[in-house]
Amino acid sequence: MPVFSPPPSDPADSPFFGLAPYLRMSIAGMDLQAVGARALAQAQAQPDSATRWMTLSLVLQSLGQRELGLTAQAQALSLQRVYHLAARQQPTRCRLLMLMEPGDLAANTPLECLLEDSDIELIFYYLSHNEPLLTPLPEHDAVLVAMSDSDENRAHLRFLEQALANWPQPVINLPRYIPYVDRATASSLLQHQPGVLMPPTLRASRAQMQAIASGASQLNAVFADCDFPVILRPLGSQGGHGLAKIETPDDIDHYLTGQPDAEFFISRFINYSHADGYFRKIRVALIDGQPYACHMAVSKNWMIHYVNAGMYEEAWKRAEELAFMEGFEAFKQRHNSALQAISGAIPLDYLCIDCAETVDGQLLIFEVDHAMVIHAMDTEAQFPYKQIHMHKVKSAFRDLLLRRMADQTATNAPTPVEQA
Repeated sequence: MPVFSPPPSDPADSPFFGLAPYLRMSIAGMDLQAVGARALAQAQAQPDSATRWMTLSLVLQSLGQRELGLTAQAQALSLQRVYHLAARQQPTRCRLLMLMEPGDLAANTPLECLLEDSDIELIFYYLSHNEPLLTPLPEHDAVLVAMSDSDENRAHLRFLEQALANWPQPVINLPRYIPYVDRATASSLLQHQPGVLMPPTLRASRAQMQAIASGASQLNAVFADCDFPVILRPLGSQGGHGLAKIETPDDIDHYLTGQPDAEFFISRFINYSHADGYFRKIRVALIDGQPYACHMAVSKNWMIHYVNAGMYEEAWKRAEELAFMEGFEAFKQRHNSALQAISGAIPLDYLCIDCAETVDGQLLIFEVDHAMVIHAMDTEAQFPYKQIHMHKVKSAFRDLLLRRMADQTATNAPTPVEQA
């Protein structure tokens, strides 16, 4: 397992580490406050170092201090828009240019968490609104459109669709497909797909929800195929922020009191608990259309996050996850039509799915996105099976890059006539 040393105290030495080491420390329960204090002191001691400010941003966000983290990120980006994360394994097999959007930890694909200790060099390129792609770009062998979908990002995605149309290097996750992961769009695309259960996800204005709360409107009259209980969340929220199950109109009123947003996503709640009363949420990666197991969390709470589901505290839950990963071929067979339907409807080269199996055998889809965290950072002592199965995911992504690079080289090779 890779070992991370905290940022060095010498302010002249400021390599870029990316998110992975700080996420690893957070998972391990280490003291990130001390790392944050050191990162702040180093940024203040060397205010012209973009990597110091970007490091501070990542540490602050890992500590949950989002707004301060974004302020540090803005300072970093005012100094520099390109950050290199060297391949730990040499020689480097691929220099991957990641096109990113300024934002929090959910704004872009956190690929450094998956590709730790690999022979892939990552080049983080943050687009700006004034000049999205400054030339010359860093030398690279492939491009990944890493930015997630949002209303604010749509202009950049349209720009990239044109800019990358005839790119000389292979492009992973074409920008025209990124908006397909929008919750409402994805639910529409996946409706009536074989074996897929994903209730319609609709946009709801604050005024509409207030009218339902007051009794002026009926929920199922405003939103077709929606009746209590429903799920509400603010647009653009990730990681369960602002997510709530709403049982009654009075719950809506209470929910809106604590949420200042003007728009929300609403969808019907599906009870996916098993006979033992536990919920099981599964994360799967689709890489070039092929599914790979990433994790399974078991919890009494329907709103599952792996870090607070008790996976670290309860051995029987880890045993269930092990059984899921070891038996993933059977899972793939059970849900082959659903997984292939998702891959066809949302044709991104790298896509993650949060899902569950219902008691009647359907694949219940919570979310599809390419910006979910996929990693193998849990300790081998507690999770000896993780390294084996996550290595499959890492190898599949690496193979995708190398295969696309080889295909591009073959496509660009001169024909015998051209050579003559």
